[in-house]
Amino acid sequence: GKWFRADGSVVSCTEKVKVLEENWADVREQLQEAFDDALLMGCTAAQVRAEFKRLVDELPERYAEQKEVAGK
Repeated sequence: GKWFRADGSVVSCTEKVKVLEENWADVREQLQEAFDDALLMGCTAAQVRAEFKRLVDELPERYAEQKEVAGK
């Protein structure tokens, strides 16, 4: 998928995209493992998904959203 800045421009730097994709894959794997564990311990899929969504919604924005910088 494509990654976008706050102004709608596409993040196109190869290294930045590589880091974003690697981070996404790492987070997905960790979530899958936590999801599997929760199901094996008797939680419902709906409850775990709701908690994951709540977790993401509660993440603080520790940095300002970036806009495209001219010439980069």
